[in-house]
Amino acid sequence: METIHLQISDETLRDGEQQVGIFFESETKRTLAHRIAATGVHQIALMPAIHATEEHLVKTLLQEGLSQQLVASTMMVRPLIDQAKACGVGQIILFNAVSDRLLFLRDVAIRCHPIYATKTIDDTIPQPVINRIRQSMIETVLKHLRYAASLGLKICFAAEDASRADFDFLVECIHSFKPYLQQFLLCDTVGILTPEKTYIWMHDLLEYTQHAPLSVHFHNDMGLALENTIQAVQAGATGISGTFGGIGERAGNVALEQVLNGLRLRFGWEVDGIDYDALVHVTDLLDQLNLHAHPPYSRPAQRAQTKHEPHELICRYLARLF
Repeated sequence: METIHLQISDETLRDGEQQVGIFFESETKRTLAHRIAATGVHQIALMPAIHATEEHLVKTLLQEGLSQQLVASTMMVRPLIDQAKACGVGQIILFNAVSDRLLFLRDVAIRCHPIYATKTIDDTIPQPVINRIRQSMIETVLKHLRYAASLGLKICFAAEDASRADFDFLVECIHSFKPYLQQFLLCDTVGILTPEKTYIWMHDLLEYTQHAPLSVHFHNDMGLALENTIQAVQAGATGISGTFGGIGERAGNVALEQVLNGLRLRFGWEVDGIDYDALVHVTDLLDQLNLHAHPPYSRPAQRAQTKHEPHELICRYLARLF
């Protein structure tokens, strides 16, 4: 076996809980966090801003020895960065859209504009408008990256909808943000990439960014998240992000245990620091809780939140949107 260095980022307790119908009680989350930590993954993401109970859990887990692995997933808002720092974490994930589609939809000036408020990026949008939106995003992100860095936090930037972003603009973002980051996380947010496209995309991005530290986060809408992740690693990705059991919104995320075992079985690659025997203890607990990812293309994978979901789950879901 060959040992490789690959940052493994776990999103089971954050992105995984976004699956319709899943709600982890605090004690269940705490137990899962410790089992996940025992596998040796390098990051375990939680979102203290989502609710006071989540903030309390983060502080509890830090006191229980998870300080090297716990990372706060944080919106691009200065008080929330302060909150993450106050909790005691040493690293955060700051996230923002990078595709023109999402940037256009979320831009405050566009939403108030009499001409563009009812349009989408599929309409005829003048290039100067798109350029203004892009530049505004870069300035906003840089402001928050600099602030987080000034607090002594290690930073990963999660590029939402990176797989639908303009290639040249994505390269510009990577170059602009790289000085402040440990990792630049490329998210296939709506699960559109194929293995062939993934390899070329990752290879080209690495070439055009002088081998910046690029990680990947794949959703499984087309059932290709596992192979996409493996292809990204082969192309040179320095990290992967996913969930145990592949749980998550719609058809879920890439399953970390499948990637880790797949790399070992196919290429003889073992990731440095991972306890492969401990992986099953996490998946066993998820199985005991009867928590499984929805199959791609299935009706449950396409089901939206409804009024019949638990009240607190809906509150968390709405808080994630805002």
